[in-house]
Amino acid sequence: MRIITLLTDFGLEDGYVAAMKGVIAGIAPDADVVDVTHLIPPQDVASGRFRLLTITPYFPPGTVHLAVVDPGVGTRRRAVAVRSTSGSLLVGPDNGLLLGALEADPAVAAVELSEPRFWRTPAPSATFHGRDVFAPVAAHLARGVALELLGPAVPPDSLVTVELPPWRPVPGGAEGAVQAMDRFGNLISNVPGTVLSGVGAWTASLAGRTVTGRGTYGDVPPGEALALVGSHGFVEIAVRQGSARNTLEASIGVAVAIRCERSS
Repeated sequence: MRIITLLTDFGLEDGYVAAMKGVIAGIAPDADVVDVTHLIPPQDVASGRFRLLTITPYFPPGTVHLAVVDPGVGTRRRAVAVRSTSGSLLVGPDNGLLLGALEADPAVAAVELSEPRFWRTPAPSATFHGRDVFAPVAAHLARGVALELLGPAVPPDSLVTVELPPWRPVPGGAEGAVQAMDRFGNLISNVPGTVLSGVGAWTASLAGRTVTGRGTYGDVPPGEALALVGSHGFVEIAVRQGSARNTLEASIGVAVAIRCERSS
């Protein structure tokens, strides 16, 4: 029996998460269900994408990652399940939510979830595929049902991506964009911290502001902005004991420029 992780934007006030867990328990009662978060901002696919990519590397191969942030529920958007290179399985809407996790662990197979015998019966609700399609599929995968039985193959390179400016190296640094914001107001770019390997001083610029690169939050006084490589491995802009989101009035998609001095 596999681990099933669960990430949604359903919140904690209503019974939506409990309903999904009830469906899973009815099919795969011995599965170990791990809650990642249910506090993704409503319909915020980009935030869900980032949260998912930050946790998948820490679970063993074969884990089933069930993610539901689905503003297109009930429309013609595809429902998919994907197998990654490591053997992990991802289940959710084909709206870019799953693709961040697959950047480091690429997809080797994907299917469209079109086989009703693996859904909850009777016919699924048009507004709750998390309960009626995704949760039962994840549970069946945890029990060992083959991916290929769930529906027709989908080319992995046809999966929908979140529209963010990609990061790229440039002379003297790198350029990218804010891909997520956390609950502390930190602005997390899509520029990997590895671009800073071997550099001396460096800065990050966004929203008309340039801040100095540091090692950790405590390297500046309270209220001062800084840039650093966060625990997720990306360059982020923060304000010690404050909110970079509020201070800089920046949002997801805002351009970020990194400038470096090579150490001698």
